[in-house]
Amino acid sequence: MNPETASTPFPSPRLLATAPHRLMFFIGASNLLLAMTWWAAWLIAARWPAFAMPQPMPYAGWLHAFVMQYQMLPSFFFGFLLTVFPKWTGQPEIARWHYLPVGMGLFGGQIATLLGALGWPYGIRVGLLLTLIGWLAGISALAPMLWREKGVTWHARSCFAALLLGFSGLLAWTAFVFGASPLWMFASIKIGSFGLLLPVYVTVAHRMFPFFAGNVVPGYQPWRPLWLLGAFWPLALLHLALELVHAYRWLWLADLPLLALTATLCWRWWPRGRHPAILGALFVGLTWLPIAFALYLSQSLAYLAIGVFWLGRAPAHALFIGFFGSVLVAMVTRVTQGHSGRPLVMPAAARFAFVAIQIVAVMRVVAELTPNSAAWQAAAALGWLLAFTPWVVRIGRIYLSPRTDGKPG
Repeated sequence: MNPETASTPFPSPRLLATAPHRLMFFIGASNLLLAMTWWAAWLIAARWPAFAMPQPMPYAGWLHAFVMQYQMLPSFFFGFLLTVFPKWTGQPEIARWHYLPVGMGLFGGQIATLLGALGWPYGIRVGLLLTLIGWLAGISALAPMLWREKGVTWHARSCFAALLLGFSGLLAWTAFVFGASPLWMFASIKIGSFGLLLPVYVTVAHRMFPFFAGNVVPGYQPWRPLWLLGAFWPLALLHLALELVHAYRWLWLADLPLLALTATLCWRWWPRGRHPAILGALFVGLTWLPIAFALYLSQSLAYLAIGVFWLGRAPAHALFIGFFGSVLVAMVTRVTQGHSGRPLVMPAAARFAFVAIQIVAVMRVVAELTPNSAAWQAAAALGWLLAFTPWVVRIGRIYLSPRTDGKPG
């Protein structure tokens, strides 16, 4: 019997607590739809006053960045890292009481934050405090494994360093929410992008993408020297530092070598033999990384020449939607299929989400160059919801159901 179509018991929420990836990916998928439903509604209200919504404090655009960078995507990060850290470091699996507080903090934190955005006067602060609790629980669960490890797993340490930077960004947002200068909010958003999200994605790609390809593509030679991570980190931190001091005309000093580095990764890692769609999706998503840095480079050089941000937020959304969004679909689908006892294939819902998110990414980039930018942004947000909803429904049901092969986990 095909395990994809085999009958399974009725879904049960109790199964979410049986493995960290089940709980955290379910929360991440739920957070994804909740966050983008609010953001799409707000963009529509901002463009068409007939659908007016209250302007939250902090400003909705800043709040959107915070929710996506520190609540939604970290739900997936912690689910993945709490699952793979024991394997990477050769230690026992994490106990349930370690990861349940992470999930409750991030899920409750985002719900409270969105309620705050809709008018609950205490929502923003309650959501922030719950988010801090979730982050502290996640970091506290991962840190001891690095202390106990007999050797040195650089990918684990790279991801953990990114989490520590991310926590510093979360503290900067906390300072802003409790009355500090908006410069703390600005720092938090920039740290979330180049101190947290990008390093985690690049580190996981460096560890996993060549490994995945080597398992299924005949003759593929995995190439992942550690000097790549060694080169990436100072360049990412240089970009972050230049952003923090508003030295936009000099961002090309980081973005040019980052473009060369990421283009090299795409070229060297790309599987040239026959390969399944679930593997190809990872590398198509990776292609957005040099595209994003090409846009960042163009923006910086234009600013150096004429002092104009001619691409606006286009480079950031090529990175966020194109790279982060595409790889999220591909990576979560692969982990979900493998850890539920299903074949490593790209199901129809995942294919639809992946193709649709490519269109959404292009729409959001183009939105910065059109005279009716607000309408394009609203359309892209609705496209995000259309792309992800069937995929979220499918994987959500999987996390609520037993493995098809009868194994635990």
